[in-house]
Parts: sequence; C-alpha cells; structure tokens
Amino acid sequence: MKTLSLTAVSLSIALLAGCANFKLPGFGDSEPKVEAPVRKVARNPDLPQQTIEVADADGKVTVQKVEFRSGVSSATVERLAQRFGCTGRAGAGLVTDKGPVEVYRLQCDNGTTFMAKCELRQCRPLR
Repeated sequence: MKTLSLTAVSLSIALLAGCANFKLPGFGDSEPKVEAPVRKVARNPDLPQQTIEVADADGKVTVQKVEFRSGVSSATVERLAQRFGCTGRAGAGLVTDKGPVEVYRLQCDNGTTFMAKCELRQCRPLR
C-alpha cells in the first residue's frame, strides 16, 4: 500500500513539474498584452446637434448644445419612437452618462422631441 501511494505522489510531482514549464497563451509575463483596436467615428457635420433649453429662476432661457452620443439602447429607442410616429435623421442620442439607467433624446422630423428612459435595456417613453 505504501509503494502505491508513494508512486502516486511521485507521479503527481512529475506531472506538476512538467506543467510548470508549459506556457498557455495570455498567461505569464512572456507575452505582451495586445489591446483591441479602437475605431474612431467622425461626427457627421450634416446632422444637427441636439439642443437643450434650460429656463432659470428669472425666466431667462439658455440653449445648451449637446454632442450626439449613441448608447447601447439607441436602436431600441428609435424603434419605440417610430411606434409613436416620430422619425429622425440624427437618431436617438444618449443624454445621461452610460449606466444601468439611461435617458435618450430623439429630435423628430416634425419638430417635436421624443425622450425615453431605459433601465437595464428596458425602454419606455417619457411623458
């Protein structure tokens, strides 16, 4: 019995020693990390920037231009807007920061604005 367990232990040690010399891709310090290429998308100057009108306490209205940013639910919001009769050239832009709760804004061709709130990619229109 002792020889069987001694043989099993020595065999295990030999296998572990052999595995220590084997390098898997992506493990260890021998291979440098390769980052995925990032594709930069140029903004189309023909598409209008989104504007947000803010009224302060004096009743003075200021207009703030917001750069268009697409989000993970932009296509979903665009399809939702079409069900409510809103189509837009620029598409649905992300107004808030990316996260579990996001607000999107779509400038409709008829001059109205469609806004939607998405919680964990479940979108509903804001009224």
